[in-house]
Amino acid sequence: MTTFFAKTAAAALVVAAFAAPAMAQNASGTIQLKGNVGLSCTIAVQDLSQSLSLKTGESNKTVGSVTETCNSGTGYKITLASSNGGKLKSGNFTIDYQVNYDGQGGSLNSQMVVDRANAQFNKKSDLKVTVQASDQYIAGDYADTVTVTIAAK
Repeated sequence: MTTFFAKTAAAALVVAAFAAPAMAQNASGTIQLKGNVGLSCTIAVQDLSQSLSLKTGESNKTVGSVTETCNSGTGYKITLASSNGGKLKSGNFTIDYQVNYDGQGGSLNSQMVVDRANAQFNKKSDLKVTVQASDQYIAGDYADTVTVTIAAK
């Protein structure tokens, strides 16, 4: 009978050895990560408080500095608009001027739009003004206001 018990015990060990891997299980789960970055477009405009020499004229005189930041993946637009349609005014008298902003120039008789193709962070650009010299301008204090706006596309 001891031989019977010995064979039975050996058989039980063999069965247990093969059964152990069948009992092991693999289990898994997932964790989904999420986040969001909000759209943010900001502009900082610095007026350099420059006075233009109208009689002798000005050529690309820097009158302001602009810092643009916009995280839109499709880019953004900068718009420059004049309160007086691209003219310096004194009462009913006007003097035309031209602007240059980041390499794009012209009159502000209508809005100037500068198109940015992608996001930019702390992009600095200067606003420059050109006024033709003339000794035939009418006396007076001339002014205009240029508004710079940023908007995501």
